[in-house]
Amino acid sequence: MPGLVTLSATAPPDPIDLESILRKQEVLLGTLRAMGSVLVAYSGGTDSAYLAWAAKQALGDKAIAITADSPSIPESHKRDATDFAIQFGIRHEMIPSHEFDNPEYAANNADRCFHCKDELFRRMEEIAPAYGGLSIIYGVNQDDLGDYRPGQRAAKIHGVKAPLVEAGLTKNEIRALSRLAGLPTWDRPAAACLSSRIPYGTKVTPENIRQVEQAEEEMKRLGFRQFRVRYHGEVARLEIARDEMPAALSLEMFDQLSAIFKTLGFTYVALDLNGYRQGSMNEVLPQAVK
Repeated sequence: MPGLVTLSATAPPDPIDLESILRKQEVLLGTLRAMGSVLVAYSGGTDSAYLAWAAKQALGDKAIAITADSPSIPESHKRDATDFAIQFGIRHEMIPSHEFDNPEYAANNADRCFHCKDELFRRMEEIAPAYGGLSIIYGVNQDDLGDYRPGQRAAKIHGVKAPLVEAGLTKNEIRALSRLAGLPTWDRPAAACLSSRIPYGTKVTPENIRQVEQAEEEMKRLGFRQFRVRYHGEVARLEIARDEMPAALSLEMFDQLSAIFKTLGFTYVALDLNGYRQGSMNEVLPQAVK
């Protein structure tokens, strides 16, 4: 049908109105141009990569993408973020992030994400004067507003702007626009920091998130694409997307997973029958917290 964009079998099935999303993109570019110069909180995921690309289109070298060099970000994600920035000529810097020095972050209570984003935005504020006092922006989208995301509170405190929300862009629309722009991140699986794999109340340490990172790299090596390794002490709980689940359900794969995870220090491996879903650790939070 003319004027509609269909993504892929892995994306939501509803077609997207091309004219509508291009109008939203123009709103986004206009918002960015009005800012004059920006620092983009950039993890390299679908949303922040699209925002960094759009900022580059609107502002050229007055847009600088900033990636936190933190143990909670997988090394493979940092490499991907760097490669994307090089490919599209985006100014890019890695800055140290020290959230693990904060006992409130390490305690891993329900507001952990607040302390992480608070650290990142403070670091970005510190370097902003060196670039002339730029606006700070991040890649939260319209769909994120309905989820439990304490990091949005940190953004509000620090005056960090959300241009994707101002343009009314949803996750699916960002994927469609990324694909139209030729961005390799358009169908990248949803990602979150490694600390999100640790249950609330279990202390987050560089050691346990490194154990999770190694386990997830092994899962990718086995061919899985959308999944999470959730840490429960000696138990690794695997969430695998329902459409990928059949690949996990063989005795041969059971043996491979068991051997891999035991080598990494886990005693047991459990397969979550509900499959992969974002924010599953939030399911145990009281409604009042959420």
